[in-house]
Amino acid sequence: MEQKPDVALREATPDDVPALLGLVRDLAVYEKAPNAVEMTEALLSAALFGETPLARAVLAEAQGKSLGFAIWFTSFSTWTGRAGLYLEDLFVAPHARGRGVGRALLRHLAREAIRLGCARLEWSVLDWNAPAITFYQSLGAEPLDEWTRYRLHGEALGRLAQEN
Repeated sequence: MEQKPDVALREATPDDVPALLGLVRDLAVYEKAPNAVEMTEALLSAALFGETPLARAVLAEAQGKSLGFAIWFTSFSTWTGRAGLYLEDLFVAPHARGRGVGRALLRHLAREAIRLGCARLEWSVLDWNAPAITFYQSLGAEPLDEWTRYRLHGEALGRLAQEN
């Protein structure tokens, strides 16, 4: 796995679930939604390490302390006929920003996308998160302004599922 002088990246293991969940909660605080995290250690463990894993996670560490993470999964494009790599969340702890941790995590994912034959690497960013947007654009990422993301959840999801 990739290393910088004081930062190491590695695939998460089941033992990392508590640290990952802590980082997810830190991300929720940063994104101004501290009470939005419903995930538990059991749910995260099942998603990453269960019988049919739904996602993968990479941790960035220095001196045994977690600095950040990326959680991703594969998607599929009917236009390219190939998989894509979708970055669900990327977070670098505030004290670790500016050290190349985010760049290292994205470089790792870009390499993984190429290794898997993916046509693209995609993610979403909150429109108010100017530091992240500036960072992503510095890497050559382009916003997809013509697309609007939709979400069906909660009662609306249940209603649709119950229709005849």
